[in-house]
Amino acid sequence: MPTITKGFRQLVDEANAQIKTYPTPEAINLHGSDRVLFVDLRDVRELEREGVIPGAFHAPRGMLEFWVDPESPYHKPFFTQDDKEYVLFCGGGWRSALATKALKDMGMTNVAHFDGGFAAWKKAGGPVGDKEQKA
Repeated sequence: MPTITKGFRQLVDEANAQIKTYPTPEAINLHGSDRVLFVDLRDVRELEREGVIPGAFHAPRGMLEFWVDPESPYHKPFFTQDDKEYVLFCGGGWRSALATKALKDMGMTNVAHFDGGFAAWKKAGGPVGDKEQKA
């Protein structure tokens, strides 16, 4: 087994020290604002099983940097809205912390995440919808 010199918890802690993190109730209050775009990093199976935040854009964690970079063949124009703040989330707040830091490292300044992820959102009574099924 390889020696791990920095575990995931340390990576998440370091990311959280460098990024903007909304408390879940504040994130819920931002829902529906025309200046905020929620980005769901969870796997499609999580969306199907647990539901979604209505209006959130789904960007699987493994594709995020490729979708954000305009020079990538996988770029998505959704990520070119400089007048909006992108609020990332995952299931529990770990993946979104690392992803937010990665986008900040790429030069994005209009990016944040919220504490506790989708589980905290649901527990706090944030709006939840079903994932739309493809026909």
